[in-house]
Amino acid sequence: MKQQVEVKELKEGKYMIVDDEACIIKSITKSKPGKHGSAKARIETIGLFDGQKRSYIGSVANKVYIPTVERKNAQVISIVGNIAQLMDMGDFSTFEIVIPEEYKDKVKESEEISYITALGKVKLDIRT
Repeated sequence: MKQQVEVKELKEGKYMIVDDEACIIKSITKSKPGKHGSAKARIETIGLFDGQKRSYIGSVANKVYIPTVERKNAQVISIVGNIAQLMDMGDFSTFEIVIPEEYKDKVKESEEISYITALGKVKLDIRT
């Protein structure tokens, strides 16, 4: 799910879609309108799922898409190697997710963990 908003409505810490990837906005700089043009915005973002830096440059009146980012809880049903089978605590659906190396010691069977979902992608969201 995604919505369309004008660039001037975006704020740091919120999300937007850049290159078909859900990104979190790190900084926004705006220039003043020139004699024959409109104000421009430069937005620096970091990909929510891949961690890559991306930039967006355009008029503040342009429309961009923002993703619907949801934080949910799930219970770890089983772990085989680096893949965990999770059951969503809201709708009780089950799915599998690869456990990143830095979370291997924090994900344990039968415990509850949180995860993020946006644009059909899923990522663990373990806070220390």
